[in-house]
Amino acid sequence: MQELKASLYKLCQNFIEERIQTATIALKQAREASNDDTKSSAGDKYETSREMMQQDIDRNKRLLIDAEENLMLLNSIKEVVPTNVARNGSLVYTNQGNFYLSISAGQLHLGKDIFFAISAFSPIGKLLLGKAKGDQFDFNGKKYIINEIS
Repeated sequence: MQELKASLYKLCQNFIEERIQTATIALKQAREASNDDTKSSAGDKYETSREMMQQDIDRNKRLLIDAEENLMLLNSIKEVVPTNVARNGSLVYTNQGNFYLSISAGQLHLGKDIFFAISAFSPIGKLLLGKAKGDQFDFNGKKYIINEIS
């Protein structure tokens, strides 16, 4: 089971590292474009262009900060020991799918198995936290029964 968690952790780590790299490159390119932009004779057009570039820089900064925060969260659950209740770092097996409480990384494939990497802050993550084997809950009109937690 620990090997499975380690594999899922690595997939999430790769997902976040790619996001950090993408955001870093986009931020660098946005800054370079902003610095290369020279004052044109059409003042309003220039100001609109500068504002759009600044919004692009700000958006990429937020994406980078979010990705770095996710990496810190992921690092905090690397060595989580199994418990009988769902918490960050837990694998939760339900009748509706398997979940890895970690970061929002979407569907992860390991061989023929599919896991959903979800944040504890997501709507379903909040419902899973603190639940134990045999517990049930409803989400989006579906009844979930927890079969196993590791």
